[in-house]
Amino acid sequence: MANTASPTLPDLVDSHCHLDFPDLAADHVGVIARAVAAGVNRMVTICTRLRNEPIVRAIAEAHPQVYYAAGTHPMSAAEEPLATVDEFVALARHPRLVGIGETGLDYHYTADSKAIQQTSLRLHIEAAQATGLPLIIHARDADEDMETILAEGMARQPYSCVMHCFSSGPRLAEAALEMGFYLSISGIAAFPKSQALRDIFVAAPLDRLLLETDSPYLAPPPHRGKRNEPAFVAHTARAMAPVFGLTLEDFAARTTANFDRLFTRARPAKAAA
Repeated sequence: MANTASPTLPDLVDSHCHLDFPDLAADHVGVIARAVAAGVNRMVTICTRLRNEPIVRAIAEAHPQVYYAAGTHPMSAAEEPLATVDEFVALARHPRLVGIGETGLDYHYTADSKAIQQTSLRLHIEAAQATGLPLIIHARDADEDMETILAEGMARQPYSCVMHCFSSGPRLAEAALEMGFYLSISGIAAFPKSQALRDIFVAAPLDRLLLETDSPYLAPPPHRGKRNEPAFVAHTARAMAPVFGLTLEDFAARTTANFDRLFTRARPAKAAA
């Protein structure tokens, strides 16, 4: 797909959003148009329950700016049938499926389902290994177990991965980077009280950082507390570029290049050539 951004706009990507969620589902055309107007030319919409995969896939099929990923969110792991690697291999035949997940561990809200979350995470790792698609990880209050399980999978067979909406501690960041993974910056990093998180990102190699909204959640300033949408990744980029000593255009170019390196199926034709 050709880059449709104006020369005056940054070339940005929203690596993680939820276009099927009710807050965004009623206005896909408007949401995507506003994203493109802000320089956000591609986005990955995430399926969090495999029963909804046909709905999420249809969004990606209907809009050339949209790709998708599919998995079982850890907070839903106890409520959903356990997926199989074969299911993911079959889903991966679709050219607009670019990642496995989101999966992971969430002990903040759903610690009572630790065991099934861990089983589901291990299965998703196997699916990423089998398909060659990057794993998309959600981690909350589970840093030690997350590091252990990700490292166990890497020891068996290498795979690629992004720590989506990274807001964990420096130890998990270091471990993920050591395994060759990426960290994704959400609107949380633009909050005034998020200096410790910004320090983690600044300490990371710049070629391992992505941008995302996690919309409709976690809107950055000046929209904090309101509905988030892919266009607002531009606000996060604008807030974070000076943290790295870069212009908005340079920061956008670097993070977009990182996205293309990880999500190879979503690269524009000129980058894939």
